[in-house]
Amino acid sequence: MSTTLFAMFGLGGPEILLLLVLGVLLFGRKLPDVGRSLGKTVVEVKKGLKGIEDEVSEPSAPRAAIEPEPIKAPTRVTPSSAPRFDDAPAPTSAPPKV
Repeated sequence: MSTTLFAMFGLGGPEILLLLVLGVLLFGRKLPDVGRSLGKTVVEVKKGLKGIEDEVSEPSAPRAAIEPEPIKAPTRVTPSSAPRFDDAPAPTSAPPKV
């Protein structure tokens, strides 16, 4: 499997060896810690993807049908009194002082 993974990225033997040497030079003594944290990250990502797959493939519970309200006949609204309109002009006030 690992050969197909490296072949997919076009990496051969010399390229992989160069990457390993660079990893040792860059990380040195912290290389085991880096590998451990990388492994934990991969495990967490796989758990998350599995949880999402389970949610998608799990049949959802049937939803209860919502009963609509019955339609009521329209009612006519009559005003109690006719509106009044004043024909008197609005009081004039002095313009505001600036």
